[in-house]
Amino acid sequence: MSYFDAASAAPLHPVARQALQASLDEGWADPARLYREGRRARLLLDAAREAAADAVGCRPDELTFTTSGTRAVHSGIAGALAGRRRVGGHLIVSAVEHSSVLHSAELHEVSGGTATRIPVDRTGRVSPSAYAEALRADTALACLQSANHEVGTEQPVAEVAQVCRGAGVPLLVDAAQSLGWGRVEGDWSLLTASAHKWGGPSGVGLLVVRKGARFAPQGPADERESGRAPGFENIPAVVAAAASLRAVRAEAEREAARLRELTERIRVRVPGLVPDVEVVGDPVRRLPGIVTFSCLYVDGETLLHELDRVGFSVSSGSSCTSSTLTPSHVLKAMGVLSEGNVRVSLPPGTPEDEVERFLAALPDTVAAVREKLGAPSSAMVKEEEAAAPVDSLVVDALGRRCPIPVIELAKVIGDVPVGGTVRVLADDEAARLDIPAWCEMRGQEYVGEEPANHGSAYVVRRLS
Repeated sequence: MSYFDAASAAPLHPVARQALQASLDEGWADPARLYREGRRARLLLDAAREAAADAVGCRPDELTFTTSGTRAVHSGIAGALAGRRRVGGHLIVSAVEHSSVLHSAELHEVSGGTATRIPVDRTGRVSPSAYAEALRADTALACLQSANHEVGTEQPVAEVAQVCRGAGVPLLVDAAQSLGWGRVEGDWSLLTASAHKWGGPSGVGLLVVRKGARFAPQGPADERESGRAPGFENIPAVVAAAASLRAVRAEAEREAARLRELTERIRVRVPGLVPDVEVVGDPVRRLPGIVTFSCLYVDGETLLHELDRVGFSVSSGSSCTSSTLTPSHVLKAMGVLSEGNVRVSLPPGTPEDEVERFLAALPDTVAAVREKLGAPSSAMVKEEEAAAPVDSLVVDALGRRCPIPVIELAKVIGDVPVGGTVRVLADDEAARLDIPAWCEMRGQEYVGEEPANHGSAYVVRRLS
């Protein structure tokens, strides 16, 4: 079995396993106590904090260990907003942030605050100028991920941090995906990360609050971790997290070059191996191990199951996976195809032959899923184009989930003449994203969305 979902959780690094086992015997006591066992535990905790701080590029007393990366995000945003409540209640986030950031923004709005969501371009990248335009006199905090978790696009953190610093606004950076590869550059004020993303144990997050940043911890007061992460520290897990971060950093330069070559191989070869595929994300400014592509006329959940059946564990931002029935907010913000989405995220050490096996298995797997769904073939399209065309057609796809509305559209587009239109009736939220994306991929005109008695009508004009 080939595990290609490191962006969700990287396999436990050997150094993390060794450190975890060793510290179980020494790090079980309360580090706040003055007796021998407590002092030993305190030494382990302090050493882990210093190692993690060195990897981040901050002072040890600026770094707090939390129970997860999500908890670090929630605590960081809430504390920063509370610390600057006198300035105002305006929050800025990008439209492609991790759900933990977006959920914090939603809660902030429900509580009476305001939030601005910065759009991205088709590669998933924000513009620093958009942050500059969004800054207001009452802006308390801005947030930006260092790199996207679904498509791997790296963000211009240093430039955005400079813009925010010039306005006196702190910037919180979610560095979960990138910290294992290197420090986050720029004059940011807060940073969060999660150990299981770089091969550390799950249940350990990092929250960094640089000196000078106003911060007011929320919730009941607690004497541990500067009051920012209440509860007894999981010292063995913290030690393992810091040790593995140091270990992956030592290997990062060599491994990044190797994984970048493998993902570039996938980016280049998949469109030639599989018809009707869109590779998404920035082709250059991206994380080394992530490559994402979307396949027309494919049910994302079925495709993932089929790839799992032939030995590949991958993830998806598709609207049709078991975890959600709505389109990925990242793909939606980018305006790219969401159906049949596959994210390949290679863990360090992935052999070249596993990537070659994946490339060999993918075409037949996609073809089998398309055949099951009745997707149109090239022969079908030519046959339909030979029939007598009519000026306008209506496709009723109400009650049918992706990718069926797009499949039905593709089957009949040849039945209208050039200049003719097809109205697709659909009530699946994914159609709002996937029909325009299909038009762009196939060179047709997306006229727009119209109200209908049920769902919406998506109008497409045939151009060729």
